[in-house]
Amino acid sequence: MESVRQRDMYGYELVEEVSQVIDVNEGTIYPLLKRLTNEHYFETYLRESSEGPPRKYYHLTAAGILYRDRLTAEWDEFQTRVNEFLKGRDGRE
Repeated sequence: MESVRQRDMYGYELVEEVSQVIDVNEGTIYPLLKRLTNEHYFETYLRESSEGPPRKYYHLTAAGILYRDRLTAEWDEFQTRVNEFLKGRDGRE
């Protein structure tokens, strides 16, 4: 979602960007994009392409930004708790 927060992107472009960080394929990304669109976190529109048919672009909505912020906060809390556990700060060393 962070990539689309910076600029609208089309599906294959998102697949390529995510693939630079984790091993993922189109069969994983497209169902997620559909779900996030159905949940109104993304809006889509078509834009003509000089390389073939029009491309479907994804635009992050205000609800999508709030959802992304909530997920980031949850991830940060999760990481903190796991790190504390691994360091023995929970008193169970």
